[in-house]
Amino acid sequence: MEDRRDRAAGNGTLFGKLADGTEVHRWALENGGTRLKVLDYGGVVQSLEIPDRHGHHRNVSLGFDTIEDYVASSPYFGALIGRYGNRIGDGRFTLDGTPHRVDVNDGANSLHGGGRGFDSRMWDVEPFTQGSDVGLYLSRTSADGEMGYPGTLEVKVTYTLTERGDWRIDYEATTDRTTVVNLTSHVYWNLAGEGSGSVHDHELWIAASRYTPVDSGLIPTGELAEVAGTPFDFRRAKTVGEDLRVAHEQLLYAKGMDHNWVLDKGATAKPLPVATLRDPVSGRTLRVSTTEPGLQFYSGNFLDGTLVGTGGNVYRQGDALCLETQHFPDSPNKPSFPSTVLRPGQTYRSTTVHSFDR
Repeated sequence: MEDRRDRAAGNGTLFGKLADGTEVHRWALENGGTRLKVLDYGGVVQSLEIPDRHGHHRNVSLGFDTIEDYVASSPYFGALIGRYGNRIGDGRFTLDGTPHRVDVNDGANSLHGGGRGFDSRMWDVEPFTQGSDVGLYLSRTSADGEMGYPGTLEVKVTYTLTERGDWRIDYEATTDRTTVVNLTSHVYWNLAGEGSGSVHDHELWIAASRYTPVDSGLIPTGELAEVAGTPFDFRRAKTVGEDLRVAHEQLLYAKGMDHNWVLDKGATAKPLPVATLRDPVSGRTLRVSTTEPGLQFYSGNFLDGTLVGTGGNVYRQGDALCLETQHFPDSPNKPSFPSTVLRPGQTYRSTTVHSFDR
C-alpha cells in the first residue's frame, strides 16, 4: 500500500522573524520523489530536492538558511516575481493615454516590480491535498499604487506537487483598474546540487528561433532577432558554457546571457514543452512547459562570490541559472510585443510545469 505520508502537505513551521516582528513560516511538501520547502515571505522556494539516477536526493535550487539573508541580500532566490517580471525601461509606461511611473531599482529601470516587489512581500498560505496531489495556495492583495502600479490586484498562485513529482505553478490575478501584469518564478537551478560549482556543463535546449536583443541597460530594442548563427541558438541542445565567452555585443551587455527567448509556440491555452536542462553527471533533467510566449534565460552572471547559501558554500558567477517563463520585458512600451495589459473583468492566467527525470 502506498505511504500517504509522501503526499502530506504538513504545517508551516517558524522560519524566522522580520525586523518588525512579523513571523515567517516554512511549509514542506513531498510527492513523487520531489521535496519542496516554501516560505510565506516572497513565496520563496527555499529548497527543492530531486533524486539523481541512483536515487540520491540533492537540493537543486539556490537559497539561504535565514530570513535575514533573504531580506538583506537575496537576488530573488526562489521568489515569486510581480507585479511585472523583468524590466520596464525608465520605470515608465502609458495606459489608455495615462502615464504611469513605477519604482526604479535597476539603474534607470524598474526590475521585477520595483524595490519591494512580490518577492519581498508576505503571502497568505493554505496547504491542500487534492486526490494524489499536494500543494499550497498562496495569495495576496497588491494595493492600488503599490510600487506605482495602478489598480488593486488580487493575486493567487498555486504550487502543486503531482504524484509523479512534477512542480506546477498556476498564476491568477484580477484588477479593479487597468494595469499591467507579468508574473513568474525566479528559481536558480543547479541540477548537480546547490553549491556544487558551475552549471556551464549543463546541457540546455530552448524551443525558440528568435530572441529579443537588448541595449546596454538590458532593455529590449524591440527587434525579434534570429538566433541562427549566434550564441543564442539552443534549438539543438548544447552546454550552457559552449558559447558563453564568444565576443558578441549582447553577451558583453549582460556579462553573459540575460535575455528573453521568443518561444516558437507563442502564448498557448495549455502548457507546452519549451526547454530542457540536463546535468550529464547526475542524470537529473528538468523539463519546462508553459503557457507563456517568452522565456528569460539568465546564466547567473551577477553572482559575485559574496553570498553564502544553504549548503554553506559561496555562490560564484555561473553557479546556477534561471529559466523564467514570462511575457516579454518592457512590453508596456513595445506595442508589437504580446500585451501584458489586464483590465477589470478579465482574469490573468498563466501556468508553468517543471518535470524532473533522471
